[in-house]
Amino acid sequence: MARIEAAAPAKVNLTLHVTGQRPDGYHLLDSLVVFADSGDRITVAPAPETRFSVTGPRAEGVPTDASNLVLKAATLMACAPSEITLEKRLPAASGIGGGSADAAATLRALCQLYHLPLPSAEEALRLGADVPVCLQGRAIRMSGIGERLDPVPALPPLPAVLVNPGVEVSTPEVFQKLTRRDNPPMRDIPAGLTGPNELAAWLAAQRNDLEAPARSLAPEISHTLAALAATQACLLARMSGSGATCFGLYPDAESAEFAAESLRAAQPDWWVLPTVLT
Repeated sequence: MARIEAAAPAKVNLTLHVTGQRPDGYHLLDSLVVFADSGDRITVAPAPETRFSVTGPRAEGVPTDASNLVLKAATLMACAPSEITLEKRLPAASGIGGGSADAAATLRALCQLYHLPLPSAEEALRLGADVPVCLQGRAIRMSGIGERLDPVPALPPLPAVLVNPGVEVSTPEVFQKLTRRDNPPMRDIPAGLTGPNELAAWLAAQRNDLEAPARSLAPEISHTLAALAATQACLLARMSGSGATCFGLYPDAESAEFAAESLRAAQPDWWVLPTVLT
């Protein structure tokens, strides 16, 4: 029996500028999005009826009913019944696109299994604002409400450490805490950035406008950012998405691994992942 596997890598917002709000309430964003070399995994196979299960170290508490984006993605495809397994390794509600990445991986896997074309960005947007960018799975500039995806100049690989202090942050509550919704957009990304140091220096002049409101809701985010910034050789520490996952950038993989080890030793209850962002 054919089985198809698809990676669902963690999505990281290196920048996230909130530039406006539409009359219908949706916020306008401008974000540089990249993806980690680690994440969840989706496996699909033909079955007499659609079945969905969740395994992996972060499976506890993940819903297996129709509220899960994986099943919503399968419904969008309207293909033959399938057995779908989600190996959950990313923390939930953490600002690194876990559910959206899972949905995008489900779409890719089902399309490969049943020889179907990928849905359009407009169709994927029905599942959530981050699903179209996760369907791309590469460095990209995301704007509007998630429907506009523009190519970016070639970026150097970024050794990084992702850290979640074990708290979930409500995205609607974070947006409600915003004091300003018409912030300046992200500057154009320069071409020719040759390494992590140059890219981190450019990123330092950009923002995540959701970081301050998220920190006010979850002080653990401030502690996480301080811990990352204090690690040896850290170039930049910032929150991803609406939180609570934060990232630190490093000049090389060895520095990122060393930082991860020190953070695990100091905070054994935190989720810590050394990775490369591409």
